[in-house]
Amino acid sequence: MIETHFAPSLIGRRRQLDRARQWLTQLGSGRGQAALVEGEPGIGKSFLVRAVAEDAQARGCQVLWAGCDELSQAFPLLPLLDAFGSSPVGAGRSDLADLLNAAYAPGNRVDIIAAATERLLAMVDELCATSPVMLVVDDLQWADQATVQTLGRLARSVPQLPLLMVGVMRPVPRRDDLLALRRTIDPEGLLRLHSLTDGEVPAFVGLLSGGTPGPRLLQLAAGAAGNPLYISELIDALDRGGALSRTEDGVETTARRGPTSLSAAIADRLEFLSAQVRGVLRAAAMLGSEFSVSDLAHVSGKSIASLLPILDEAILAGVIRDEGTELVFRHPLIRSALYEEIPAAMRAAWHCDAAHGLADGEASPERVARQLLPALDSLAASGVADEWLVRWLTGSAQQLVGRAPDVAIPLLRLVVNGIPAGIPPHDLLTCRLADALFRVGDTKAAAQAASSALAHVTRPDLHVDLLWTLAQCRAIEGRNEDSLQALDAALELAEEGSRHRTRLLVLIARTHCMLGQVDAAGQVAEEALNAADDIDDRWSKGWALGVMTIVHGMRAETEQALPLFDRALAVAGGDPALADLRLVLQINQAVALGNLDRYEAAIAAAQRVRQLADEVGNAVRFGQAQCVLGELLLAVGKWDDALAEVAVDGGGPKDPFVGCLDHAVAAAIRLHRNDAAAPREMAEAESYAERLTIRVNSPLSLARSLERECADAPSEALAVLMEALEATEEIEITADLLADAVRLAMMVEDKEAAREVTERAEVVARTSDVPHRRAVLPHCRGLLDRDADLLLKAAEHYKLAGRPLPRAQALEAAGVVLAERGEVPAARSHFTKAFALYSDLGAEWDLARTQATFRAYGIRRGPHARHRRADHGWSSLTPTEVKVARLVADGMSNPQIAAHLFLSRRTVQTHVSHILAKLNLHSRTEIAREASRRD
Repeated sequence: MIETHFAPSLIGRRRQLDRARQWLTQLGSGRGQAALVEGEPGIGKSFLVRAVAEDAQARGCQVLWAGCDELSQAFPLLPLLDAFGSSPVGAGRSDLADLLNAAYAPGNRVDIIAAATERLLAMVDELCATSPVMLVVDDLQWADQATVQTLGRLARSVPQLPLLMVGVMRPVPRRDDLLALRRTIDPEGLLRLHSLTDGEVPAFVGLLSGGTPGPRLLQLAAGAAGNPLYISELIDALDRGGALSRTEDGVETTARRGPTSLSAAIADRLEFLSAQVRGVLRAAAMLGSEFSVSDLAHVSGKSIASLLPILDEAILAGVIRDEGTELVFRHPLIRSALYEEIPAAMRAAWHCDAAHGLADGEASPERVARQLLPALDSLAASGVADEWLVRWLTGSAQQLVGRAPDVAIPLLRLVVNGIPAGIPPHDLLTCRLADALFRVGDTKAAAQAASSALAHVTRPDLHVDLLWTLAQCRAIEGRNEDSLQALDAALELAEEGSRHRTRLLVLIARTHCMLGQVDAAGQVAEEALNAADDIDDRWSKGWALGVMTIVHGMRAETEQALPLFDRALAVAGGDPALADLRLVLQINQAVALGNLDRYEAAIAAAQRVRQLADEVGNAVRFGQAQCVLGELLLAVGKWDDALAEVAVDGGGPKDPFVGCLDHAVAAAIRLHRNDAAAPREMAEAESYAERLTIRVNSPLSLARSLERECADAPSEALAVLMEALEATEEIEITADLLADAVRLAMMVEDKEAAREVTERAEVVARTSDVPHRRAVLPHCRGLLDRDADLLLKAAEHYKLAGRPLPRAQALEAAGVVLAERGEVPAARSHFTKAFALYSDLGAEWDLARTQATFRAYGIRRGPHARHRRADHGWSSLTPTEVKVARLVADGMSNPQIAAHLFLSRRTVQTHVSHILAKLNLHSRTEIAREASRRD
């Protein structure tokens, strides 16, 4: 039921309220809804949504309410963080706060905001597993971009969750991110509130005033243009001023005119407050639309005990209301009126005093910075850095940069510009400024700040941090050579045997790796490792070992790399500063195991490190682990699972290398399957490839070549592979390209190219006894010499390796050679095996080609050959999707399913989306019903 104080503001809203209650009915059946409630200030949006929220609570839903204000845009995710603080999973709020306040360790490029977003989304999943959830974000027009993007992801997830997500916003400003969010909302979820009609105003006035309104009262109310807030303030102003006369016939006013504007009506309300209450409320207005009593005590300089009677008066006057842990202004316009009463010249000084008070109360850096931002112009006017601000930033900049780099940048710039270079705080804060600029993507400005500071910085730790930032900026710009020169120059000045010098050696070794200079990288990494042992520096020792594993991988010395992984992980164990290194090592270890054809262990390792990255909030490493997993699944023929993994929405921009590989894997699978989405995947892969300095990787090269072959341009397909082979000597890349290159060369009758590539295959075969590498030479030689025995030998090696696609290709080629000799029964046997492998993969393009080739020899597929797989219905579900559907039926949440199947929550979400689409269902409840019926 709706409380009485809501009733007046719901007049004229019956249709909208009924539609919103339909969302709740739908929510009760397990189907979520994303909604936007729009309208001008004071139109009654929040009242309507609060009525729905009360109804939701009565139906057993959990309700979370997040509020934004003008300063919210500077602090990523803060409204959602506050909303979850009072939820049953609110204990996770402190973890999130720790995550957002974490500083980057050297070498750690964690996307903090993306990681926190994943934590919040996991919290939503956890809450939805216990009961339906209604999440409201009020004044969404003031929300930060990360919050809006998170809501966008939730909006796309509502078919899978019992979640009603409601955004409440004004129609302006029309920000691009808000417009993008609006486009994700189903039309049934868009609700626009308009002014009250002439017929609705009398009922509204009557309820507020307590009787039938007279003609003069209605005439005054007509000036409100149907805005409920204006009418409410008008009636309140008249009532407080004794200008309402109540009789048995109704309510009339003795006033000839009301306040001339809404601001005047609000000011009239505030006039009835004592001077002491108004003073405290002005201080509260400095804190925003919502504030805590403890923050108000710090800002106002009053004790909590002395504030209580003042706040009680303000609550009784209807200016603020109690929301449990926070106090909230009854309407943002009331807060604005109080704030604007403060003379502009005084606001900056008051904001500075508020910052001092909050800092003294050990408030978080972002809450202090929230007060400093409006005072920037005043602080800059003196031209000298404020001493208190310098001290505060020196101690808080690292946390502030980790949480809100956009906020930190103007404050750091102000202080850095006001302190002479060479003074210790200048060096430290310039280092933090460079870091903040890099995090927001302004690599040019970050490089300039780092370069400037390097000219006079004296602290060795800051020197290494600045060089690291500069190296990262230059890597993005493709200027690794410049980084190497700067690092070499710094090394010449570093003291022999110092920690500073040892860490520089590690950075130099990593830069050599990025340049593909394998031998140099190995030599410098060895030197760094020896130096780290001498001075017992775990950071340098761990990263040096990590570089050495990469070097061995680039040399195809995988067996030699494996013990180094164990050694490096032992060094990094238990050290928080090396948490990122541990993830990097485990990702590379999964790659190494895959290179040795130890796929079961490799896939398990990739799943394990992906889960660890998700748990610690390292979004970058999560994406890398997910990418490795996709490649491994591609190799072993689990193409449906590979597509699900690489299609996972990470909620933010992908690392270019990861994005390129993910879309290349998807493109290769879809090209083999004659999937109409293949061109889109190729375009995405190419867009990422344009941003890379390393241009060659096997999935992209194979996808490019296959795209040209599918377009009936085999010469162009061959040219793609030959160009890739010319560009790299890396064994693991070339090994995957050689057989296709020889096949295409023979197809276009370019035997010279086929012989050249076969010679490369001989080099690959000599490097290792790994089955897939041993298969390459007989595969290439068999194609070149038309030798069926060699091709069958290659097929056996591929079988041992666990790689079905090249095995099918080798069997197909052997069948063709035998058919050419007239050995039709043997050819049919190998054709049938190849056909079965292609069928298991769903490789429709390969099946069509194989059938056409063998039809020319009179060989057709047998009666037991598999037919094209269904696109819809239960039979179209992949084995993993069937498992997920049955676990949904068992009542598991996405995080629980993820833990059970060793998948990520986001991968489970992708599987659930595919299940809904294939079965033409709308909610998890319907999935559970269908799975139970099948069982």
